[in-house]
Amino acid sequence: MYVPAHFAADDAAVHDLLTQPSAADLVTVTPAGMLASLLPFIYDPTIGQHGALLAHLARPNEQWRQPVIGEALAIVRGPDAYVSPSWYASKTEHGRVVPTWNYITAHVYGSVTVHDDPVWVEQLVRRLTDLHEGRRAAPWSVDDAPGKFIAGQLRAIVGIELTISRVEAKFKLSQNRPEADITGVVNGLEARGDTASATAVATHRPGGN
Repeated sequence: MYVPAHFAADDAAVHDLLTQPSAADLVTVTPAGMLASLLPFIYDPTIGQHGALLAHLARPNEQWRQPVIGEALAIVRGPDAYVSPSWYASKTEHGRVVPTWNYITAHVYGSVTVHDDPVWVEQLVRRLTDLHEGRRAAPWSVDDAPGKFIAGQLRAIVGIELTISRVEAKFKLSQNRPEADITGVVNGLEARGDTASATAVATHRPGGN
């Protein structure tokens, strides 16, 4: 990934991105060609040297059956947004401005382990469920569903563990613009209702908030 110095992310920012409830595109190169699946994941920092992403695939999905050539790649994304040049103070100063796109992304590389084990998969499903349901006033639990039904659902999936070898992250959030332009971007995004992107730009502006 091309990452200019002003868009580089430190370890703390990458950790925060990976620990947010999210999904990632798992991409693998296999003898059958390049395969990809969008998977909700949990980041477990206790596995390996750099942690691991844990997810699951549907059993009929051919991706888990195919041997991986080289490293696998998981593409994790944060908020992204179109940035209008009309938001820049520079527009009225000299007019030499163009549109751009702000975004947060991390390319997570590593080795894949398949867990075709109902106990491992059930633990993962419970962790995923708790991660997402825990934010609700009345969270749903795996135990709310009939045991036989859950057992059948678990047989229909297999676990995936991507043990991380390296992460390339890019937080492109207008850090290369003058301070007044950054303020204009934050205000423009907030006015459009894109609070997630506005918060990201404000959080990562040079010098902090």
